[in-house]
Amino acid sequence: MNILIIADHNNSTLHSATLNTVTAAKQLGDNIHLLVAGEHCQQAGNEAATINGVTKVFLADNPACNHLLAENISAIAVKLANQYDYIMAPATTAGKNILPRIAALLDVEQISDVIAIDSADTFKRPFYAGNAIATVTTTAAIKLLTIRSTAFAAAEKNGSASIEDINEIQDFGLSRFVSEELAKADRPELTSARVVIAGGRGLQSAENFKLLDAIADKLDAAIGASRAAVDAGFCPNDMQVGQTGKIVAPELYIAIGISGAIQHLAGMKDSKIIVAINKDADAPIFQVADYGLVADLFETLPALEKALSP
Repeated sequence: MNILIIADHNNSTLHSATLNTVTAAKQLGDNIHLLVAGEHCQQAGNEAATINGVTKVFLADNPACNHLLAENISAIAVKLANQYDYIMAPATTAGKNILPRIAALLDVEQISDVIAIDSADTFKRPFYAGNAIATVTTTAAIKLLTIRSTAFAAAEKNGSASIEDINEIQDFGLSRFVSEELAKADRPELTSARVVIAGGRGLQSAENFKLLDAIADKLDAAIGASRAAVDAGFCPNDMQVGQTGKIVAPELYIAIGISGAIQHLAGMKDSKIIVAINKDADAPIFQVADYGLVADLFETLPALEKALSP
């Protein structure tokens, strides 16, 4: 089976979800190609060539591809499409923007947020906030899939694929990049962090939410939040974990004062180890937690910080 993956990157480095998508692709075939499209993206292309399992990298280095504009990149993928049985992308913002347009141009259905591959034409995806799993079979000649990165391990970087330049690139002028505002933080990025500590409405205020900072520093953890905490103004919305926030699957997820609504669980229940601290013994978070502590978080957090101190 021939597989084309649309790489997510920032021109200099690949988004980690691209590595997870390669792992998913390996279950379908061994002829895996990556399309790295951007401007001054040679460095990302070189990194893509080192991914184990990738046999070729298409490098589209052109101003028309900068900022992963879907209209221009999808046209490149469509020109390559007749060579492939599958076109895949990570279920990131970029992947969710580009792949639906490719699907429309090819007039085939797309299967989104794939979490398991049953066979060459049958896939599993979550819906109802992850409370149900659909098994979807497609007869499309070219199968288009976005891959939920938390469901697959990251591919290793010990390969040596060839790199082929794509020079015929058109700027359709249908959209343009205006600006972006990037959050700057000294802590790990939320979706790729090994440890995440998240706070909920139980923290009661933005000032109390800062109690998580010292513990996060000691654990080298990212800080997340429930939607209730974000809506209450305790923290910015880029910290939100859940169905309408970010999907995370760290090695350790510590939920502080989070009740565990299904929308939040949808974003973190694939974490390897879940620890919950909540004074409500009936909080739904305890149903998915590996370790639970029924206690007042305002007593527990200072004790935890002290225990983590050298």
